[in-house]
Amino acid sequence: MPSANALRLQIEHALERRFPAALSPSPRAVLETAATGIPAIDELLSGGLPVGAISEITGPECSGRTSLVLAFLARRTHDGHVCAWIDTGDAFDPESAAANGIHLRQLLWVRCRSDAPPTTKKPWTRLDQGIRATDLLLQAGGFSAIVLDLGGAAPEHARRIPLATWFRFRQAAQRTRCSLVVLGQAACAQSSADTVLECSAARAVTLGETVLSGFTCEVRRERGAAAKAVRSVSGMRKPPVSTWSASGAWDAQRDLDRDGRRSA
Repeated sequence: MPSANALRLQIEHALERRFPAALSPSPRAVLETAATGIPAIDELLSGGLPVGAISEITGPECSGRTSLVLAFLARRTHDGHVCAWIDTGDAFDPESAAANGIHLRQLLWVRCRSDAPPTTKKPWTRLDQGIRATDLLLQAGGFSAIVLDLGGAAPEHARRIPLATWFRFRQAAQRTRCSLVVLGQAACAQSSADTVLECSAARAVTLGETVLSGFTCEVRRERGAAAKAVRSVSGMRKPPVSTWSASGAWDAQRDLDRDGRRSA
């Protein structure tokens, strides 16, 4: 019995004239990236978050996941792009966003709320609103980046979102050249996500014993086109974990106020 390689050669020889590319793998397109504004993260991702694809930023509370996404939107809105934040937990703070550099005039804030009493609220009420809003914005087009904030949803509820929904989101993001960023406690988009980052808090930076001035976070790249045997110029595999530090937004505002008083 001929071997598998021999059979393959026979099939290729029979089809090479009728269908030249029948058994040739299709070339993979290199995704365009958008910088997050954090040098350590951009180096880890070989440029930034992908454009026209789904990225998942995961981690527990106080892991730096929201700060990373705020930095990304600050860079996008600063460049004149229109973005959107789908807030399924009604936890978005515009003042903190503005303090982190986001131009609020370039940001659409969609608040998912429920008028039912707290004892009768169903976890899927806000999730359903967020999914529908994301679908509408992706299909409409015109948004450079859309953040679907599922940080307040339990992982078991977020994982119940059908795979067909994520597949539809991926197709729409690719068609409209939109960066869809899913913010949550755990990954839930499965194979539809091009990039998955897992955030974890490393340590807090304090002034004295009571004043929090910043924090240091670690980001692990769990999935991504750049995660598959990507090598740097030196030929060494890039580290899977990156560390970055961020100062509190109130410190930045305090420095601006101090500079304003000095100039006056």
